[in-house]
Amino acid sequence: MYTVGEKVVHPMHGAGVIEEITEERMEGTLKRYYVFSAPLNGLTLKIPVSSSGVVGLRYPITHQQLSELFASLREKEDDSTENWNHRYRENLDRIKSGDVHKVAQVVKGLLCREARRGLSTVERKMLRSAKQILLSEVMLVENLTYDGAEQLLSRSLLAE
Repeated sequence: MYTVGEKVVHPMHGAGVIEEITEERMEGTLKRYYVFSAPLNGLTLKIPVSSSGVVGLRYPITHQQLSELFASLREKEDDSTENWNHRYRENLDRIKSGDVHKVAQVVKGLLCREARRGLSTVERKMLRSAKQILLSEVMLVENLTYDGAEQLLSRSLLAE
């Protein structure tokens, strides 16, 4: 169970803070909710406490884990399929997993593809979304601005 003020990561919305824990009556039953606030995009969500694990809410990675993540990005090659539809579904599944390594893999793969061939409108939107999710966690872990986190990511990807 998370507490008010804790920093957490939502798989589809990135890093944020538990602003409060509320109770609301739904269908005659009193339910508890985390009020999650994502400062990067100004989003506020109510997440049922009982299903926060199913949703994929988790603690952010550590500074050490972030360093390891960046090191692994330098090593991994883009292994995405050439079929646009399959690639899109694979990338969407990676993002939905909530695993920061898989989200970073999507960002790297789409950035590589963009540099080589360009991206469709849908893939550009997916890249923006995945990048925002990743960068929000980098910002939180490293206590950086968005621009600072973006520069750190770019340096990490270029250090191949």
